[in-house]
Amino acid sequence: MKILKTFGDSASRSEAVIQQLEQRGTINTAKVDSVVQGILAAVRAQGDVAIREYSARFDGLAGDQPLLVSHEEMEAAWDSTSEELKAAMRLAQANIRSFAEKQLPRAWSFRPTDGMEVGQIIRPLSSVGCYVPGGRYPLPSTLLMTVTPAQVAGVERIVVCSPKPARETMAAAYLAGVTEFYRVGGAQAIAALAFGTTTIAPVAKIVGPGNLYVTAAKIAVSHQTGIDMPAGPTEIIVTSESGDPTGIAADLVAQAEHDPEALAILITSNADLAEEVVLEVKRQAQTNTIAQQSLAAQGFAFLTASAEEAHTLTNRLAPEHLTVDAGADLRWVRNAGSVFIGHHTPQSMGDYISGPNHVLPTGRNGRIRGGLSVLDFVKIITVQQYTLDALREVGPHTIALAEAEGLTGHAESVRVRMR
Repeated sequence: MKILKTFGDSASRSEAVIQQLEQRGTINTAKVDSVVQGILAAVRAQGDVAIREYSARFDGLAGDQPLLVSHEEMEAAWDSTSEELKAAMRLAQANIRSFAEKQLPRAWSFRPTDGMEVGQIIRPLSSVGCYVPGGRYPLPSTLLMTVTPAQVAGVERIVVCSPKPARETMAAAYLAGVTEFYRVGGAQAIAALAFGTTTIAPVAKIVGPGNLYVTAAKIAVSHQTGIDMPAGPTEIIVTSESGDPTGIAADLVAQAEHDPEALAILITSNADLAEEVVLEVKRQAQTNTIAQQSLAAQGFAFLTASAEEAHTLTNRLAPEHLTVDAGADLRWVRNAGSVFIGHHTPQSMGDYISGPNHVLPTGRNGRIRGGLSVLDFVKIITVQQYTLDALREVGPHTIALAEAEGLTGHAESVRVRMR
């Protein structure tokens, strides 16, 4: 992890690094785009044949192994899970569900004037595909984070795809009541969910995090099916002036261990804190190979000239996870996927148990949206209705606007109803 000053002789070097970080989403996926396009094209043309070929090559799928994970497999996984882990999964599921229920939008209507009523109705998506990574680590938490809000929204068909699904992930699927679970991962899973195969019917929207290949595939198919966001490799920024170096370092190492492509950054104007955190990160990552790799490649401690500059830089980088010192810091936060406040709020709590979703925007997409929520699984449909009297009162204004735009048919569609 490197300390970079944003002022003085180091200013130009730091700015070059910052500008590169601002382009991280585009640069990262560009590295795998050609491979991903080939996989997408193969699955679209060959369906299950290509799915099996890529799954055998990348994930060790046996030739006689069914793509569909059976209910019996999920039940057996749940039965063999420790009571301690079952309790943790149940609590996580309950908190995720409660949070999603609070987020769920409501139908409403009102009358701006007599005889004119406008409002909205809420309808769930017909189907979603939940991608659950399964490479380095089992991620039952991601299954619960993607499936649960879809269930709260009322989505009728929920499909899970995960490569080499671990026992823990299958146990979470059993707890969640998943009925359609495929042992397929990578770009080939995204292709199947988007285009459909003989075995896997296409879905209306694909959600969930993944590596660069999954992220690039989601972006590529987004013209055909909906996606939540490009949720790629993990990102963390800790913006602190007075935080505890041990706790800050622990969060940086924790998120860095997800992936060698993970991004871990401290931003502070406190030089002593920057030096202490860097030393503590080195100590805590000594036995964590993946964290060491990501911290060496994408680990930075930006030392700014002021706290205000630290705030500006944080919003500029728009991190997936952001930790700040105190609740008062929320006043300056503009761009982030999820915010964690204070020493007693480790980011790992949000990864597993708090309730807010851990599928969060990466690659600076925190500038335009927050994390996955129940809103990603519903449609808000607007509704309007007029009486004749109301149409006669308001209609002439519509006619005036339509004629000003030269759209005479629009004007006439109102005029004929006013008679």
